[in-house]
Amino acid sequence: MPGLTVPCRVPPASSARVSLASVAITLTGLHRYPIKSCRGHALGQALVEPWGLAGDRRWMLVDDEGLVVTARKYPRLVLVTPELDPNGLRVQAPDADPLLVATPDGHALTAVRVFSSHVSATPASEQAHAWFSKVVGTPLRLVYLDDPTQRRPNPAYSREEDRVSFADGYPLLLATEESLAALNDLIAEGPFAQEGPVPMRRFRPNLVVAGAPAWAEDGWRVVRIGAVRFRAVKACDRCVFTTIDPDTARKGKEPLTTLARCRRWDGKVWFAINLIPDSPGAALRLGDQIEIVEQVRTGEPLR
Repeated sequence: MPGLTVPCRVPPASSARVSLASVAITLTGLHRYPIKSCRGHALGQALVEPWGLAGDRRWMLVDDEGLVVTARKYPRLVLVTPELDPNGLRVQAPDADPLLVATPDGHALTAVRVFSSHVSATPASEQAHAWFSKVVGTPLRLVYLDDPTQRRPNPAYSREEDRVSFADGYPLLLATEESLAALNDLIAEGPFAQEGPVPMRRFRPNLVVAGAPAWAEDGWRVVRIGAVRFRAVKACDRCVFTTIDPDTARKGKEPLTTLARCRRWDGKVWFAINLIPDSPGAALRLGDQIEIVEQVRTGEPLR
C-alpha cells in the first residue's frame, strides 16, 4: 500500500460490511473549543447542533484581510483560555489581563475566509482585537459566526443540508483512547521517544471513546452515541498543529514523525475520524454507550 512503512494497523480495506463483536464502547470525553485554535475545556454533557457541539468554534481569529489565523502559524494561541459567558466570552492568557468579550449583535458583518470557505462573520470589539494582537504579537481581529448555517463541509464527503462552524472541515472529531495508546507505544520505540507520550489534547477531539480495538474507528461508517446518530465521513489528516505542546506552545517532532512512519496514505498522516450528525438536537453525556451501526473491514482511514 503506497506510503505505508510499518505494519501498525489492521489488514487492508474490504468493501464487505461486518458486525462488531460484543464489546462495550463508551463516551469518556466531551470537549468544546469556543475559539478556533485556542484551548478547549471538558464537559459533562453537550447539545449536538447540526454544525457541531453547542458553542464549539463559533469564534475565530483573522488577519487584516479576513483570512483565518491558527496556531499552525502562531503557536501562542494554544495558551489562550476562553470560557463561555452568558453575555459572551471571557479570555485569559499568560502575561495578559483577563477580558470579557461581548457577543456581537450581528449588525456589522465582515467577509472572512476559513481556508477555501467564504462566510460572513461579526467583528468583536476593538478592545478584543487589541487584546489578541498583543498576546500573539501580530495584528489580529476576533470574529463571531452568528449565522452557522452558511458553511457546508466538503461536498465530496457531505450532503447538501450538512453544515459546519469554524472547525477545519467537519462538525465533530472523534478519537479513541486505544488508538492513542497504540500511537504512544510506537512513539516510545521511535527516534524521538524522549519527547514522551503525547496527550489526547494534541489532537483536539470533541469526542473521546474507549472500549474499541486500536484503529477500529478507521472502519466505522455510521455510529450512534446516546440518542444521536452520526455519519463517519472522513478520517482526519493531521498537520503541524499536533506537534505543539498545549502547555508551553513549543513545537516538537511527535506525533507527526511516528504517524508518518505508521499511518501514512496518499501523502498524508491520519488520526481520528470526522463526524456529521444525522439527528442533531439531542445531548451527549459522558458514559453514553456507542453503537457501531455500520462498518467495513478496513485498514485505511476514510478518504
